[in-house]
Amino acid sequence: MQTEKYRGYTLWGHAIVQQEDILQPIHFAGSGTVARDTKVVEASGVLGLFDTDEEAELMGLSWCRAWVDGHG
Repeated sequence: MQTEKYRGYTLWGHAIVQQEDILQPIHFAGSGTVARDTKVVEASGVLGLFDTDEEAELMGLSWCRAWVDGHG
């Protein structure tokens, strides 16, 4: 999980391992969570599947920034 402060909000980018079968390659589902003053304000659903946990986390943070820009 990656976190950052942005315009008074705390943003989290999440990566959740996705593997349907032991013989299938591992992918990571990306998602994001926006919080303010320790309270969750908004959370995304799954934003897509990515090849690395870092890509998934960065997509989550990107989604969070866009949400703050549009609603914050």
